[in-house]
Amino acid sequence: MVSKEVIINNQVGLHARPATFFIQKANEFKSSIWIEKDERRVNAKSLLGVLSLGIVRGTSIRIIADGADEEKAIRTLSELIDSNFSE
Repeated sequence: MVSKEVIINNQVGLHARPATFFIQKANEFKSSIWIEKDERRVNAKSLLGVLSLGIVRGTSIRIIADGADEEKAIRTLSELIDSNFSE
């Protein structure tokens, strides 16, 4: 199991379109992936779960992955966030 703390810096946070991009990317991996914010943990492959966290610009979240491709999953999802979802 690996995890990484990241800060959401894109304009709208992790809502609608950016959340969909994130979930699509997370679903490319076999590992179980979660997002943690303020003691709440949700499945990063679930749109409803991700949206329920209400992640806005400037929010710090932890991405957690556990499985065969956990390292690559964390790296890829962190890069997606760092790129501000190519906005």
